[in-house]
Amino acid sequence: MTWIETISYEAAKGRLKAIYERIRGPDDNVDNILMAHSLRPHTLEGHMTLYKYVLHHPGNTLPKWLLEAIGTYVSILNKCPYCIFHHFAGLKRLLADDARADALRAALDAHAPETAMAAGHIAERDLAALNYAAALTREPNSVSEQNINALRTAGLDDGEILEINQVTAYFAYANRTVLGLGVSTDGDIIGLSPNDNSDPDNWGHQ
Repeated sequence: MTWIETISYEAAKGRLKAIYERIRGPDDNVDNILMAHSLRPHTLEGHMTLYKYVLHHPGNTLPKWLLEAIGTYVSILNKCPYCIFHHFAGLKRLLADDARADALRAALDAHAPETAMAAGHIAERDLAALNYAAALTREPNSVSEQNINALRTAGLDDGEILEINQVTAYFAYANRTVLGLGVSTDGDIIGLSPNDNSDPDNWGHQ
């Protein structure tokens, strides 16, 4: 499950148990990426707060499928199968169009999101978001005000640009948590997430 010791839902006590109660899914399942924090419950709480507020908050205005697409693409670029499996499953569920989702995934796997736009699967502003995420992931120090202006030209406002930036940054963190600790999907229910966007404090995975 990970290369370090973890504490299961059944064995958890105190603060850790209380956090597990908030995040558990069906059959008391806790995703392995979250269980990886179990020796330090305060970092688990920090991770979940960041994750919920960046990706699943009612204050976001970009469609959640696009945020999941950005997360999937960043995870592809960072070669993080765990996050790819989980977040592409979420993307596919949100799009409710398997052919479109699979075509978008193929374009992202090929590092060519422009082909998804050419085929009509994403719009110009979606492509701009994905291209910015790629630049920030591959060479963060290469990003300049020009990249921000390209997002504005594509029709994104500054609040939406901040959402794209934060999702990209979050997945850099999540990917390195997973890859650096050897987190696997063994025992996970793929694609669960805290889907109740109306309540920022609802961390339950559905």
